[in-house]
Amino acid sequence: MKSDLLTRIVVPLYLVLFFTFLLGPLVVMGVSAFNTPAYPQVWPIEGVTLRWFGELLTDREMIEGLQTSLIIGIAVVCLSVPMGLAGAIVMTQLFASARSFYYFIVVAPILTPGIVIGIETVVFWRDFSGLTGLRSLIYNGKILTILAQSSFVSSYCMLIIMARLQRFDRAQEEAALDLGASYPQVFRDILLPFLRPAILSSAMLAFLTSFENYTATTFAILADKTMTTVLAGRVRMGSSPEISALATIIVILTIVGALTFEAIKRKQDRQLAFARKAARDEEAAELATQTP
Repeated sequence: MKSDLLTRIVVPLYLVLFFTFLLGPLVVMGVSAFNTPAYPQVWPIEGVTLRWFGELLTDREMIEGLQTSLIIGIAVVCLSVPMGLAGAIVMTQLFASARSFYYFIVVAPILTPGIVIGIETVVFWRDFSGLTGLRSLIYNGKILTILAQSSFVSSYCMLIIMARLQRFDRAQEEAALDLGASYPQVFRDILLPFLRPAILSSAMLAFLTSFENYTATTFAILADKTMTTVLAGRVRMGSSPEISALATIIVILTIVGALTFEAIKRKQDRQLAFARKAARDEEAAELATQTP
């Protein structure tokens, strides 16, 4: 009896503390973004205003940092997803004895501290671009940041795609090859459609990881600035409701993006289930017509 009473008290208390810890900062930022004081303030609410959102849109440094972050994020997706896809496919083609070593090599960038990745990217590409005469092309903040982030984000993409690839039925490839399809056709028409959900998920993760990354970016970005480095500099000088307004926008966009992605994924799953059901019904109808 005492145990049941303790459970009824402890579990709700734990849930309240957990969600307060998880969502409390978001609530504070959301409220302070609409409050009138010049310093982030939740209570008392002195008035409701959209002033901080307007100042955010006219903040040149913040807008330039956002543009740089978007450019870098898109470039990281374009590099990391194909590399992750290739790494996952190679993993399935290796001998079992070599897979552990290969897995360690491709996952090592995830375990490497961001400081090390940022510094070694700058040092390596500075020397390499100097030897090849491509210093003006390669040695700039945006390119170095793209290379630094792609070196570990591609490992995340590979793990996501690999998890999906382990459920792939190799009999489909063999059947297509027996029917005369080429390897490129098998890859395009059979493997890629099966991996589409994992590819989309890895692309979303790659962009978000690139957008919020600070440790590697702060060393590789050189004289340029991303949204993260701009925010870090602003926070050092003291927080403001403008930063709360930006955080509110990012949270809203993230939620909308996640819900949209989930809706698209569920629609694709329903279409795939409907196509499989139609194929089974057609096969059953053919068997019924052939049965005397």
